[in-house]
Amino acid sequence: MLSNSERRLEFRNYFQDNLGKRMVTDKIVKIIVISCVVIAIIPLGSILADVVRMGIEIISFEFLTALPGAAGSGDGGIANSIQGTFIMIGMTSVIGIPIGVLSGIYVSEYANSRVGKMIRFFNDVMMQFPSIVFGIFAFLFIVLVLGKFNLWAGAVALSLIMFPIIARTTEEALKLIPDTYREAGHALGLPKAVVTVKILLSAAKGGIITGIMLAVARIAGETAPLIMTILGSKGWFRGTETAMDALPLTIWRLSLLPYDEAVMFGWGAALVLITILLALNMSVRYLVLHRKGGSGSLGMFMRITGGKK
Repeated sequence: MLSNSERRLEFRNYFQDNLGKRMVTDKIVKIIVISCVVIAIIPLGSILADVVRMGIEIISFEFLTALPGAAGSGDGGIANSIQGTFIMIGMTSVIGIPIGVLSGIYVSEYANSRVGKMIRFFNDVMMQFPSIVFGIFAFLFIVLVLGKFNLWAGAVALSLIMFPIIARTTEEALKLIPDTYREAGHALGLPKAVVTVKILLSAAKGGIITGIMLAVARIAGETAPLIMTILGSKGWFRGTETAMDALPLTIWRLSLLPYDEAVMFGWGAALVLITILLALNMSVRYLVLHRKGGSGSLGMFMRITGGKK
């Protein structure tokens, strides 16, 4: 029979052996994870490096502010495409963001209801559709009905791509909030709508904003739906019921031309598009998540219930 000191010594040796094995396993897993991250970053990094290296050569004040010149001439710019991209993102966001956020809220808070299950199924199906399907839909029901290519058709097509992404990320962000937030709000007599809008959305705003920016990045690079809805134009935006241009369309058209100048313009347009998306992402996240006076869910909850932060 082992004495107490022998038992302690045996346990210490066992613990040290087990700790050594765990440390080795931990290091191996870290190496594997880091290797996977590096492998995933290399292709993206090489693409971004090529875009920056090739696109920076063509960037100039004229390139950013002038209308397109003759094909292959090397003159003009992509100002109308930049304008069209901002307008298209704005119009699509006006349609897609409210629908996506409201759908995500309903699915999260009423997950077991028949309507909630239908919305989740609908969102899952919509996320699997190729983008060209939405372009065809908008072409058939908007372009052909109105008899012309227009902004509304493009915005509707892109919003159908946008809102399922936002709905899913909103749902997942709300699911991460502890139920104690909901229970505390209800215990204070707050209506479910107030708890959802004032407390839960505040707590989940980081995830929701991330989902919105992912959706914006997705629609900003879509080309197929725009070919069938806004077609393209070499002039400035003239109204919601006329054809217009956007950076993805410009990049697509330039890539088809057999001129070196056109290819360089395409690289420049790609760099501008990436820069716009990066600037939008950083600006929105800063304004929403780090604005002066902004607070987390606890601060919002305290203000609603009359407490002091």
